[in-house]
Amino acid sequence: MPAQIPRNRMSDPNKIAFVAAHGESAEAARRRLIHRYGNTPPEECDVIVALGGDGFMLQTLHRYMNLNKPIYGMNQGTVGFLMNEYAEDDLPARLGSANPATVHPLRMKAISVNGATETALAINEVALLRQTRQTAKLRISVDGRVRIEELICDGVLIATPAGSTAYNLSAHGPVLPLNAGVLALTPISAFRPRRWRGALLPRSVTVRIEVLETPKRPVSATADFHEVRDVVEVEIKEAPEIALRLLFDAGHDLEERILSEQFTF
Repeated sequence: MPAQIPRNRMSDPNKIAFVAAHGESAEAARRRLIHRYGNTPPEECDVIVALGGDGFMLQTLHRYMNLNKPIYGMNQGTVGFLMNEYAEDDLPARLGSANPATVHPLRMKAISVNGATETALAINEVALLRQTRQTAKLRISVDGRVRIEELICDGVLIATPAGSTAYNLSAHGPVLPLNAGVLALTPISAFRPRRWRGALLPRSVTVRIEVLETPKRPVSATADFHEVRDVVEVEIKEAPEIALRLLFDAGHDLEERILSEQFTF
């Protein structure tokens, strides 16, 4: 999921929709901001302000994906990598000067052992994971060509640049700049081939993952929050027709955060 970062900014918005994560801090912040700036339904607003942490930002992006509204997050959670610093003063001007980042999700198509097909979108990553004590055995193809005949592992994931600092980074995958034009294919606790550390793939590819020995070694597939159990085959590719717009404070935008993460020890 590469990103294009246009530098055109909106004029100071006066129609703001405030949404908050469940929790006393986020809900209290929402009440204060509504009292100060009013509240517009998401369908009619200029911008959606999400109050919470990174998990809530992902929920908000998924929930309002079809509205084509820019989303500005303010941290009222734990991590806040996708969020801006919380501050209540001069919010319309702050929104008007924010830098936009446009990201595209991944589309997962998963086929389960009973033949059912499910699709879901992932802003961070699509992850395949073993369901039992048995390691997974996977065959990985890229654009129709088998690249790994048999990967024995706990799982494997494909991460977008925006999601490369999440589960992907914990699995020792690379941090990807937003405009790199690549996706990260990262193994999770690979046993064989033991020395394989993953691959960088062009954003345009289609990845097909087949689950081998499914009765003995069941595997689940998860696109962000949507999990499909007992899969036999999963196809993943970018959804370029879907553009999600995030807003970040000048000098502290997502591109800079991802770059800085590569120099964190």
